[in-house]
Parts: sequence; structure tokens; C-alpha cells
Amino acid sequence: MIIDCHAHFTAPDSLWVYKANLLANRGGQGRSRWHCTDDAIHTALKKPVHGGKSHLEQLAEVGTDLQILSPRPYQLMHSEQPARLVRWFIEECNNLTHRTCQLYPEKFVGVCALPQSPGMEIKFVLDEVDRCITEQGMCGILLNPDPYEGEGGPAPGLGSDYWYPLYQRAVDLDVPVFIHAASCRSERESYTVHFLTEETIGIISVLESKVFQDFPTLKMLFPHGGGAIPYQIGRFMASRLKRNAKTSFEESLRKLYFDTALYTKEAIELLLKVASPERCLFGTERPGAGTAQKPDGSWLDDTKGLIESISWLSAADKKAIFEGNARKVFNLKMPALAK
Repeated sequence: MIIDCHAHFTAPDSLWVYKANLLANRGGQGRSRWHCTDDAIHTALKKPVHGGKSHLEQLAEVGTDLQILSPRPYQLMHSEQPARLVRWFIEECNNLTHRTCQLYPEKFVGVCALPQSPGMEIKFVLDEVDRCITEQGMCGILLNPDPYEGEGGPAPGLGSDYWYPLYQRAVDLDVPVFIHAASCRSERESYTVHFLTEETIGIISVLESKVFQDFPTLKMLFPHGGGAIPYQIGRFMASRLKRNAKTSFEESLRKLYFDTALYTKEAIELLLKVASPERCLFGTERPGAGTAQKPDGSWLDDTKGLIESISWLSAADKKAIFEGNARKVFNLKMPALAK
């Protein structure tokens, strides 16, 4: 079975109209609900997106059996004010994730976004975590490490005890925290660069903290191959050696999980060597940022074959990357996935 751990929903256009109306009136007219039919969700998943076929056809095209689905991060507008706008919109996004998974239970399982706002205590998102995990059956938490979205702040590092109430809830519910930045309002960087920067900062913040001493069973997943870390690992190895640290950086790194949304064989292979196959989950974000057609007609985010072609990976390694690690990290025990 091929499980893609990194995917974002394809929404009906009416969701973006709802978002525009929220931003236009700033909540001055009170909360309005987003009304969407099942037919509209079906239609969105069956029309061409990101320059290719439909969402469902793109999965069939590359042989993906199951996607772990979340709201599309760059649309989540965490830095908007007032904070109630963020909560209203993200609740509707989570509802769309849930409904999509209900309509296609053998194709999607859900991960919830958080109604985070700059300067807000993280405990105020826990009610939405509980709603999505315990009531809607989602299997993970999408955490934005920078709700300021590149302006203002800075947000507390992921090693800060600011995040501890959320980490505790994730441990209690036995779900992973999927670290994925959202939009970027700064003119200095695109949202793609912002994602990679925040992942790099987040990894170092966690590994130089007491997070895993305080939460030894916490599952933390970093997308896009962990930002710059695997490619600059020597710098962090040197830092540990100079301090005569008891734990090497390589050993600490393998407390985290990573996805393989990298799109080139060389990058994926380096990640697997640095982090180990036991800590890597197949992820593509297809359809999304990597859905671009190469001159030979193949798709950049069709990476299953790249992993299969890595000669030093054993059959057991490949099974773990494509399926086993996702089952373990996301605690996937639903009957539909028993095959």
C-alpha cells in the first residue's frame, strides 16, 4: 500500500469566496457559516488542478492508495486580525477536510489545522484539537511554527515551553504534530522559502531543548525533507563535538520524522542516509507545489520510482517508507486500511 503522508485538500471555489467575505467585513457582521454541498466537494476533486489532471486522477496516475489530508497551509491566514476571523475560517477548513474524508474514506484520512494567532496562548487551540481528533476522527495536528507569518514576532521557538500544552495534548491523543509553516507576509521571502526556513529553525530549536526529555513519546514530523538540516548537518555535528555533548547531532535528529517531498533522487537519498529509512515517510504534496511536468513528460512530484530506484534500500526499508512508518506515526488502525 502506498500512503502519501503530505497532502492538502482541493477545495470548492466557494471556500475562497467565504474567505474573501470574512476579510472584507472583518467579522463586523458576525459569523457566517460556509455552506457547501457534497456534490461541490466531489466536483472539486474531479476537475483539473495544478496544471495536471484532477486530484483523484493524479493519485491514480502515480499509484497512491491513501493520502493524509490537511488544509492548504498558505491559505490559513494566521496573522490576520481580529483572531476570530482565523478561527472561523480554520474551523470551516477542518470541516472540509473531515467531509472529504467521509466521502472518500478509503482514499483520505485527515489532519487538522489550528486556529493560531500571533501572541495568543497555545492553550486556546486545544478545543479545536479535541473536536477534530476525538469527534471527527482525524489522525494528526498541523502546527504553524510562525503565526506571525514572517512579520512581527518572533514566535517562540518550538523548543519553548510555550508549546507544551499542545505537545501534551498530542501525546495524550497519540497523534503526531506535523510542523508546516503557512503564508509569508514579508517581502524578503516567498512562502516556499519561508516553509524551508521555519522547518530549519524548528528542528534546531527542538533538538537544542528539553522537549524530548519532557515528552519522550512525542511524535514530530517535519515536511519537505527537513528544510536545510540534512544538507548542512556537518555544521551541527561540529557544534555538538565542540561542546563534548553526550548525544551526537545525528542521534538527536533521529528522534524526529521527515517526509520525502523533495522531488529529486539525490535529495531524497541524502535525507534517507542522514535521517534513516525508519524515520522517513513517503510524502509528495501532490497535487501541489511540485506538480510540474518535466520535458520528458513525467511529473516532478511522481517520486515513488525515485525511492524504488535507490539500490541500497532493502525491501523492508521501502515498505516502511511507503506504508509502515505512516501507519505507526499516524496510528492508522481503521478497518479500511487493513489490507
